[in-house]
Amino acid sequence: MIKEIAGKLKLQIKGGEANPSPPIGPALGSKGINIMEFCKQFNAKTQHDLGKLLPVIITYYADKSFDFVVKNQPVSVQLLEVLKLKNGSAEPNRKKIAEITLEQVKIIAENKLVDLNCFSIESAIKMVIGTAKSMGIIVK
Repeated sequence: MIKEIAGKLKLQIKGGEANPSPPIGPALGSKGINIMEFCKQFNAKTQHDLGKLLPVIITYYADKSFDFVVKNQPVSVQLLEVLKLKNGSAEPNRKKIAEITLEQVKIIAENKLVDLNCFSIESAIKMVIGTAKSMGIIVK
């Protein structure tokens, strides 16, 4: 039997570190979702990504049950992680902060391909290059 979907909720939570404090608790509680059950399931599913910021899409149903899908890290976070930087350039059109190789871009694109709105690795690479440019990173 198909459950009636009451809505969807998008959050970004650090892997293995979900707890009922804000912003998770109030966001889930207002929808009638069991906060502790979500935290237990999320932490169990993301043990291998401890401390990494992960987007999660929570689908909650009319009977107060829920499902969730954990996505890969955002491209911008992966770029900063590879380059060991804290943040992107404040003026990406004038001030370049780092260089990245095409091979590194390809690895990020392959990792993120399942979450992107494209079907080929070439398109994913172009999307990653666009993100890098908007952060002030030069692609060699």
